[in-house]
Amino acid sequence: MSPDHLNLSDVLTDEYSEDDFLEVPLADRAFRYFFLVVAAVFALMVVRLLIIGVSQHGFYAAKATANISNLSVEVAPRGIINDASGNPLTENIPSFNVFVAPADLPKDEASRDQVLNSAIADLGLDKNTVYAELQGKDFNPTDKVLLKGDINHQELISLSAENLPGVNILPSFKTIDTTPFEFSQLIGYSSLATAADLKSDPNLTSNDLVGRTGLEEYYDSYLRGTDGKKVFLTNAAGAVEGENVVKDAVQGDTVNTYIDAGLQSFLYESLQKDLVFLGRNVGAAIAMDPRNGHVLALLNIPGFDPNAVANYLNAPYQPLFDRAISGLYSPGSTIKPLVAMGALATGILDPNHQIFSPGYLYVPNPYDPSHPTKFLDWQYQGWVDLYSALARSSDVYFYEVGGGFGSQQGLGITRLKQWWQKFLLDQKTGIDLPGEQSGFLPDPAWEERVKHSVWTIGDTYNVSIGQGDLVVTPIELLNYIAAIANGGKLYKPEIMKNIVDPNGNVIIENKPEILSDLSSEIGKYLPLVQKGMEDGVAKPYGTAYMLHDLPIAVAAKTGSAQVKNNAETNAFFVGYAPADNPQIAVVILVENAKEGSLNVVPVARDLFLWYYENRIKNQTNQQTNG
Repeated sequence: MSPDHLNLSDVLTDEYSEDDFLEVPLADRAFRYFFLVVAAVFALMVVRLLIIGVSQHGFYAAKATANISNLSVEVAPRGIINDASGNPLTENIPSFNVFVAPADLPKDEASRDQVLNSAIADLGLDKNTVYAELQGKDFNPTDKVLLKGDINHQELISLSAENLPGVNILPSFKTIDTTPFEFSQLIGYSSLATAADLKSDPNLTSNDLVGRTGLEEYYDSYLRGTDGKKVFLTNAAGAVEGENVVKDAVQGDTVNTYIDAGLQSFLYESLQKDLVFLGRNVGAAIAMDPRNGHVLALLNIPGFDPNAVANYLNAPYQPLFDRAISGLYSPGSTIKPLVAMGALATGILDPNHQIFSPGYLYVPNPYDPSHPTKFLDWQYQGWVDLYSALARSSDVYFYEVGGGFGSQQGLGITRLKQWWQKFLLDQKTGIDLPGEQSGFLPDPAWEERVKHSVWTIGDTYNVSIGQGDLVVTPIELLNYIAAIANGGKLYKPEIMKNIVDPNGNVIIENKPEILSDLSSEIGKYLPLVQKGMEDGVAKPYGTAYMLHDLPIAVAAKTGSAQVKNNAETNAFFVGYAPADNPQIAVVILVENAKEGSLNVVPVARDLFLWYYENRIKNQTNQQTNG
């Protein structure tokens, strides 16, 4: 049987012989051609996969999403921020946002314009602004452009009645502050995700809220919830064939804080009243527990309404600026306890040594002895030692202690800067708020490099009383005063107590963190400085004598700093109470005060009296009854 007549039955029954076949070997080039063809096909497949998977990934992903679904997203409410007692400082309320889905608009220009113009009219928007936003953009099938957020009831009714194709009304939430102005810089605000947000975070949708300032920004990743999703499966003709992949929305985590809402509200009202009385507009205040760094209150005036932020973007006095942590100010005489501490620890100061202040200090001019330089005190002081110098806030005393004069050796600028640095006045405290700044500590090298001038004894005198180029933030100032109160420990200021997930599990809990411990270095000198601050309240000549009749003993230091070429004076108050067992330390600032530090002492008096009546007294009663 020949190979030409081979049939299937013969093969299956082996009724043929291999001898009937002639084996012809293939040429080597046939194998080479075969492998070349296979390699070329494989290379083409790899290139095509790279094109689809990389360079055209966004296009095909959007196409796939459009083909399989109308994706329904259930926006998750943001987490709540609570005060120290568990009372909410924020809350979520339902809202509706209006978006344009360009891919779903009518294809012909006339119909598309009619839809857009109807939506613009219903929402009271500017036509040119809307068209400019949409003009010339290459939208993906799933892209949406926000027309207006948080529409009112009438706008909702009008748009719903028209049922405009490509105009989507999406349910959402908005987060509001329960007491807007009092907590505005502390809480901050949130707003709908921008194009930049969506680009940086693929988990966001255009209907999600993003924290912008304050705690809303700092803890945004925790406060954001997880959106729910429902996918409607469709065929190529667009008909819905079923639902799939249902996921419930999960609210964001809860941020519990150390903030004493009652204290914050009272302090805001007291400072606001003081500003109105003075005819001034800008102030700030912070209260902290010096035993652990817990922030009890933090506020700025003017405040703003987080629900209408656009109204404040260009408002006078920068209401969105958090002066408490970002404002840089000359500290004035509030720096004097630190200068005294450095001089005592360095061994150049005897606390009982007296210096005479007639209200000025004449420094000889080596180039013209007939014209000495005159450095003013703010008033006649007479003979003062360390305690009365702090109580009276004698400038001449601290000129000499800081820069030296006659037989009194001074710290000098190098050691002054070292002591400023020991109390971390050139470092951010690390408080859990965005935008914190750090103080600036001048020195001769900076003076020469930047100002192209030589550092003089007059520069040292100025910074020794908190003037000149020395600037700090209120939170840095308070942190150093808290260290004076607690025995020498600088704590990291903390607002957040813990973060709790929707199931009630604590996922983060703050513990007191010591940034620097100076207790061993300054411990034996602290009582001397503390006494001077206590005398500032207890002695009739003290600058904070107005506080002497409070039911608790207070240690305090006032300060006035001249700014804008001495045209304005910023007023500071720093202090703590009870003096023998400090539980609260405060800093209060009034910009452009009329009479310097005298203008902030009444606010401090209100604060300490309220805190005694509403917190310390209650604690004492509970301990007695318990």
